[in-house]
Amino acid sequence: MKDWLIPVLGAVLLALLPLMVEPYTQDLTVKMMVFAIFALSLELLVGMTGLVSLGHAAFFGIGAYVTVLASPEYDPGSVAMLLPMAVLAAAAYALIVGLLSLRTKGAYFIMVTLAFAQMAYFVFHDTRLGVSSDGIFLNVRPVQGSWLDLDDKRHLFYFVLACLVFTYSLLALVRRSRFGHALAGIRVNEQRMRAVGFHTFGYKLAAFTLAGALAGLAGFLLAAKDAAVNPALLSWHESSAVLLMITLGGLGHLRGAVLGTVVFTLLKEVFSTHSLVGPLADHWQLTLGVTVIAFVALLPHGLMGLPQRLRSRR
Repeated sequence: MKDWLIPVLGAVLLALLPLMVEPYTQDLTVKMMVFAIFALSLELLVGMTGLVSLGHAAFFGIGAYVTVLASPEYDPGSVAMLLPMAVLAAAAYALIVGLLSLRTKGAYFIMVTLAFAQMAYFVFHDTRLGVSSDGIFLNVRPVQGSWLDLDDKRHLFYFVLACLVFTYSLLALVRRSRFGHALAGIRVNEQRMRAVGFHTFGYKLAAFTLAGALAGLAGFLLAAKDAAVNPALLSWHESSAVLLMITLGGLGHLRGAVLGTVVFTLLKEVFSTHSLVGPLADHWQLTLGVTVIAFVALLPHGLMGLPQRLRSRR
C-alpha cells in the first residue's frame, strides 16, 4: 500500500468522526490530535535528525502561555493574531536554545536542552510572567470572523484536524526534500556530511527551530482546547512523555509518531479509569510504565515494526 494512502484514509475517517461519536470521545480525539502534532515536531528532531531532546516541552508550553497571555481578558482574541504569536514565540526560543545547545553532542546536548526547559518552567512558575504558579485561564477562546469559533466543539475539532494534516504534510515534504536528505545524512554520520561540504550546524539549527515552531502550534491548540495553562506544560515530564510516544510508535516514521501518540493516550486513559481497571487506576503511572517497557522490549522498532516482526515469525 502506498505511503500516502494510510494517512489520507486516516484523515478522512477523522473528518467523519464527529458525526458518529459522543462528545467525550470527540474531546479525547482532539487531545490525541494535539499531542500528535507535538509528537511529530519531536520526530523531526529525534527520528529525522538524530537529536534527542529532553526540553521540547518548553516550546509547547511557551506556545500555550503566549496564547493565553496575549488574549483579551473578556473578549475573544483573533486566531490570525494569536496563532502566529504562539508559533513565533516558540520558534524564537528554539532558535536561542539551538544556537547554544547544538554546540554540544550526545548526553551533553540532552542535559543542556533539559536545563533550558527547566529555566523556562521556573520563569512561568516563579515570576509574575506566569501570573500564578497554579496556572491561568483563557476566559474566551479565540475566533476568526464568523466562520471559526474555537469555543464551538465542531469548529475546534476540524481546525485541529486541519493543523494535524498540515503538520504531517509539511514534514512529509521535508523528508523528501534536499533539506530532509541532509538531515538524514547528519543522523547517520555528521562527520562525513561535513567532509563533503555540508554546513551541518545550520541544518540542525533550522530543524531545531522548525520543531520548536510546530510544538508552539500544538501549545496554541491545547490552550484553545482546555482554556487553561499551567507551568507543568513546560516540565521535563511532558518532554519525556512525548519522547515515549514517538519511541512507542517507532522512530523514523511519521505514522509511527501519530500511532504512538494514539496508543500512549489510550493506555493512559484506560489505566486511569476506575470503571475499567478498578483500584489499579490509583497507580496508573506504574501500570502504564510497565506496559510501555513491555512494548519496547517486545517491539524494539516500535509499533511500526510489528508487521515485519510478524512476517519474520511466519
